This record gives sequence, structure tokens and C-alpha cells, in this order.
Amino acid sequence: MRIKICGITQASQGRAIVQAGATALGFICVQASPRYITPAAIAELCLSLPKCDRIGVVANASLDEIVELVSQAPLTGIQLHGNESPEFCEALRRRLTEQELIKALRIRQTSDLNQGDRYNSVVDSLLLDAYHPQQLGGTGQTLDWQALQSFEPPIPWFLAGGLTPNNITQALTQLHPQGIDLSSGVERSPGDKDLDKVNALFQHLARLT
Repeated sequence: MRIKICGITQASQGRAIVQAGATALGFICVQASPRYITPAAIAELCLSLPKCDRIGVVANASLDEIVELVSQAPLTGIQLHGNESPEFCEALRRRLTEQELIKALRIRQTSDLNQGDRYNSVVDSLLLDAYHPQQLGGTGQTLDWQALQSFEPPIPWFLAGGLTPNNITQALTQLHPQGIDLSSGVERSPGDKDLDKVNALFQHLARLT
């Protein structure tokens, strides 16, 4: 299973999180976010990282802005967390042939899961996050896991939305995503990760294997 910890802002924390077992780190490239990190800071931070996937999270950025971001920061993937259309994703795929594309779906009700059908052929992975009217992510709100049990897209998907070391076992006994994504659930404050919580997460995950 892929384990992505999102909202990384400090190099020492990023290194420790990968060494603990994370397979991917997420960097928030949305300036309005309290977890925002500049492309230059991402590039510097990545110089000291162990090998892992490096995902830039954007929301409603233009094609040119995303291509410029990838030219400045050594990202292996882009997570589209806004209202990007399938046509936009397809156009981005033509511009970025080497990077993984992840489309986040903000789920307010079960019928929102049908959105995924529109993206299966134009992105590499989906990510399910809890809907919030003001915030795009990192809200700490969980999804209705029972309602997600029939969600089986033809491409890999990440479970996000309010996951913590305390509830990860319950989530993964009900669902079987190919990846999980945590942010606020392993933080002291936005962008400041709590390594004790990170280690507790991996202890719980180890018991599931």
C-alpha cells in the first residue's frame, strides 16, 4: 500500500517520515493554504530526501502554472485538488508525460463517487477526500467509510479525509484502497508534523499486514 503524508514543509520532518515508511510526500502548492511551500523550497528540501514519490498539490491552477511548477521543483506527480475537468486533465497529461496525475474528488454525498467515472481514463490515480465548503483539504473531517465499500474504480485510489493513527485500523478493515493520505491527522499545527503520531501510524499499519 502507498502511504502519502501531505503538507510537508520541513526537510528534517520529510526525511524522518520517509525513513519511518512513507512512500510519498505531498507538498501544498496553493498559496492560500497554511501548508503552502514555494517551488524553490520544495527543490531545496528534496535534495536531502530519501527516495520517495514527491507530489505537488495544486487547485485550479492553469496548465502553464503547473508546467512551470514542475520545471522548478523535482516532482514525480501532480495532485489536482480543485475543480479541474477531465478535459483539463487530458491536456495536462499531454504536457506532463513523466509525472503521475492524481485527481482528488471531494465527496459530500455518495452520489459524488460517480465523478470518478469521468476521470478514469485521463489520470493515473484518484483520491477521495471529505468535502468542506471553504477548505480544499486538511480539514480533519472523515468520509462515510461504509458508503465507500462499493467504490472499486478501474484505477488505483487513495483514501484521505480525517485519517489518524487512532482510526486507520477501523478505516482499513472496512475499505481496501491502494493508498492512504494523511495530513492534519499527524500534525501539531498546519505544516508541522508530529513524528510521534507518524510513528504511531506505522505501528498500527504494521499490525494490519
